[in-house]
Amino acid sequence: MITVRFQKSGSRLRAFSISGHAGYADAGQDIVCASVTSAVQLTANAITEQFGERAEVAVEENRISLLLPSDAGKEAALLLEALLEHLRILAEDYKNTIQIIVSEV
Repeated sequence: MITVRFQKSGSRLRAFSISGHAGYADAGQDIVCASVTSAVQLTANAITEQFGERAEVAVEENRISLLLPSDAGKEAALLLEALLEHLRILAEDYKNTIQIIVSEV
């Protein structure tokens, strides 16, 4: 199962951490893993490259995390909201593959 953790500060999302495998299909054939990976890469790249935010991004084996700076623009937080919504839809469509946790910091 993919575990997704979002951290919220007030009304804005500030960070995410994603790890695990969906287990929907064999490695290399898993459309859920591919969908999550693509959405996360798009989000991280848009925040850092297009919006120029100094987000802390860590990529490890089977894990990625992103933390927005405290002065991040509204657009970056909106992208995190869009990622959360996308992952919620995937979790509904592919039961027991994605667990989403949102916590206040």
